Amino acid sequence: MRNADLEAVGKAAHDLFDDFGVYSRHAQIASEAAAGGLKSEGYALGAALGHVATRWSEQSRSLLDACAHISNHLRYTQTLHGGADSYIGGAVSSISVLDRGFDERKGH
Repeated sequence: MRNADLEAVGKAAHDLFDDFGVYSRHAQIASEAAAGGLKSEGYALGAALGHVATRWSEQSRSLLDACAHISNHLRYTQTLHGGADSYIGGAVSSISVLDRGFDERKGH
């Protein structure tokens, strides 16, 4: 997988984390408010909606945690491989310098 591909996946995970975090929180707050209103009016549906809001919160947190993990892991992977790429590039360029030295010896 290319570095650009990793970057795109990491960015998508980060964007989902940001956007879903905002909108899921709005949904949770609205659901909790509706549940409280229904409960205060004596409707049994209020308790059920409260349960749904609680489950929504738990599941949303799981998704947000997964997105953060993906984004952070890919950022770490990019950093790790970026350092390795630099090291490998330096090692390869050093080999070409050695090769020139051997080529110069053959010319003598």
